[in-house]
Amino acid sequence: MQRTSDSGHYDPLEAPEPEEWLAIDEAKRIQLARDYHRRARVRLPNEKLHAVFHVVVENQIALGDEIPVQSTLQRLMAEGLDRHEAIHAIASVLAEAIDMDVRIDEVADVSRLTPPRWDGRLSSHYAKVSTSS
Repeated sequence: MQRTSDSGHYDPLEAPEPEEWLAIDEAKRIQLARDYHRRARVRLPNEKLHAVFHVVVENQIALGDEIPVQSTLQRLMAEGLDRHEAIHAIASVLAEAIDMDVRIDEVADVSRLTPPRWDGRLSSHYAKVSTSS
């Protein structure tokens, strides 16, 4: 396990300590992911969005057995992906789900969003997630 908060570095090839990772401010986590890709000289079309997806997946991994992301990461690594590639694979599913949700439900029109509508969307999302698990 990587000691993220002490070193001030993030490396997607090494798992951060879950408690330490989640204790870091969200904006700092995003910056750590951006810094990693800059150090690695990875050119990205949208550096911030890429870092946000890394952080979302790392956050889900840090939740442990509460959701299937950590076990999926371990399975993908056992099947030959390195940890960074597995994070990208999981992030691609997340991005696809977000894209489908926006296209199907037309959430892009935020002017129509109201607290009851959001509550309903959230409830129906969790219902979908719990029935598919």
